[in-house]
Amino acid sequence: MSSLTEPEPITHKKLLHIALFPWLAFGHIIPALEVAKHIAQRGHKVSFISTPRNIQRLPKIPPNLTPLIDLVQIPLPRVENLPENAEATMDVPYDLIPYLKLAHDGLEQGITSFLQTHTPDWIIYDFAPYWLPPIASNLGISRAMFGGFNTYTACAFGPTQPDVLSRYSPRTLPEHFTVPPEWIPFPSKLFFRLFEAKKLFDALEHNASGISDWFRMKSAIEGSQVCLFRSCREIEGAWLDLVPELYRKPAIPVGLLPPSVQDTEDKEDSSWSIVCEWLDKQERATVVYVALGSEINPTQEEFTELALGLELSGLPFFWALRTPNGSTPGNSVKLPDEFEDRNKGRGLVWRTWAPQRQILAHKAVGGFLTHCGWSSLIEGLHCGIPLIMFPFLYDQGLNARLWDRKVGIEVPRNDEDGSFTKNAVAESLNLVMVDEEGKAYRDGTKEYSAVIGDKDLHDRYMDKCVEYFEKNVHKV
Repeated sequence: MSSLTEPEPITHKKLLHIALFPWLAFGHIIPALEVAKHIAQRGHKVSFISTPRNIQRLPKIPPNLTPLIDLVQIPLPRVENLPENAEATMDVPYDLIPYLKLAHDGLEQGITSFLQTHTPDWIIYDFAPYWLPPIASNLGISRAMFGGFNTYTACAFGPTQPDVLSRYSPRTLPEHFTVPPEWIPFPSKLFFRLFEAKKLFDALEHNASGISDWFRMKSAIEGSQVCLFRSCREIEGAWLDLVPELYRKPAIPVGLLPPSVQDTEDKEDSSWSIVCEWLDKQERATVVYVALGSEINPTQEEFTELALGLELSGLPFFWALRTPNGSTPGNSVKLPDEFEDRNKGRGLVWRTWAPQRQILAHKAVGGFLTHCGWSSLIEGLHCGIPLIMFPFLYDQGLNARLWDRKVGIEVPRNDEDGSFTKNAVAESLNLVMVDEEGKAYRDGTKEYSAVIGDKDLHDRYMDKCVEYFEKNVHKV
């Protein structure tokens, strides 16, 4: 078993050059960097490609791996409506993300030039660059698609090839997504709520980038030779078996890539010292940590009900409320009048970058109100924190169904429009964190924490993935 101490010497195998090109979101960039570190750990050369500002914001790479990992910066083209210095989803409000995709597509020339000059053995790419697979294929470069999501989500969207899709009834309306798909051969909760399905249709349709998200995903999958998933058999065994049938290509779990303490950004130590001082004053397992991700764009009504629900719960709370750089006073939501004054001492609203992994690991935190992004769920469960689930976009509702009634609950919402009440928020928080009824969720979290925190287990998955690259390089 290799460890992240010294790279494994490889004398009997050809040393590979593997490039990674993640989507411009840190929920994708950080897992891809974890994959890069594991590949380098086995002695292979890695080129990690992103834009300059994203490269500058990466956590430090362990010194023993830096000779093997080349951080490649390709400037992001300027695009109208995209704020200056915006190079990741965290830098823009939700409605401007299509313009980030448009700028991302402008990286095609830089990526092509890199691939022609360096000709890596493999390129691992994300869902967004629909144009990349044929470029790599023409250059004889092997291709792996890694979107950072799980197989549960992959199975929800199902097959991409027409001859496989033709076996099933077409799904052309949001209502068709509110029941499990026909291709799932066993009982499941793999469905969207109607309000989620409506948002999904909006996201999958053509947007300001000119290319729909579904076309991007379909092209990325079909142009790959293998698909990688942030998953493991201990949690998604049946789904891992189903994906190859739907995609007609290998599906390889890379493990859950659990965070490690040394991955936290030490550049924010001053922030952590202030946060830690506040958490240290709270009683054990009483604080709810609230973080809804950088892309969530709630209405003012939703935002107000959420704030009032937190207040009504009576629980101490730490709310990571970071506003994207592109927001203006006219399009950003506001806390209820005197909210912070009324909750001074009991609640803390934190408006800059928050050291999430360190906060979740603090003994005072006893609940995590989350948007259910896959990375956030893994971080919360890794620390043994029960979940109050509040999905908004993309695969978040599916992630919530996967864990609902195991390690927490979803905040009850109207299926039609997604509306909810402050009472529903307060009751959900207290049920999961305080009430006797929620003890099963608190205990369930500890059980899954042991699986997610098993570093050796997840390292073995990544080792098997790298072995696949070693054995199948340049095979069509």
